[in-house]
Amino acid sequence: MQTPVIFVWIVLLLIFVPGIFYLLTLQKTLRIISPLSRMMSPQQVWLLLIPLFNIIWHFVVVSRLSDSIKNECIRLHIPLKEKKPAYLLGIGIMCLYLFAVIVNETGVTPIAGGVLTLGCYAGWILYWIRINDYRSLIEENRDNFLLDAEREAEGGE
Repeated sequence: MQTPVIFVWIVLLLIFVPGIFYLLTLQKTLRIISPLSRMMSPQQVWLLLIPLFNIIWHFVVVSRLSDSIKNECIRLHIPLKEKKPAYLLGIGIMCLYLFAVIVNETGVTPIAGGVLTLGCYAGWILYWIRINDYRSLIEENRDNFLLDAEREAEGGE
């Protein structure tokens, strides 16, 4: 009788603990972005803990975080390879997630549902890594705007 309870707790921990670290990464990324460049407050990522609402809110977070990263990179003169940083990956993963939920709920092809779910987790990890990479890039270059001010001060003397 206790085995199923332990199994449920283990599964919840395997999902919940990485989720908390993911949200901490999103929050840290938004915190290092200048308030002038932010499109949302860092605390708003925690709304992703609200069941069902989090599905829609994740689309909003992906979009606003992408815009915030882009604004900060422009402010710090960091060249970007993507027009909207991590946006396509984030939106793609969310669309794949919705498709996986539909396939899993209909139960028509359980194998396909499982493969889609694994794809979602793999994509989520890639998105998480990409956001963390942008956070590191911004941290490494966050003094760039000071260099511009110093150049202007030297040129004006």
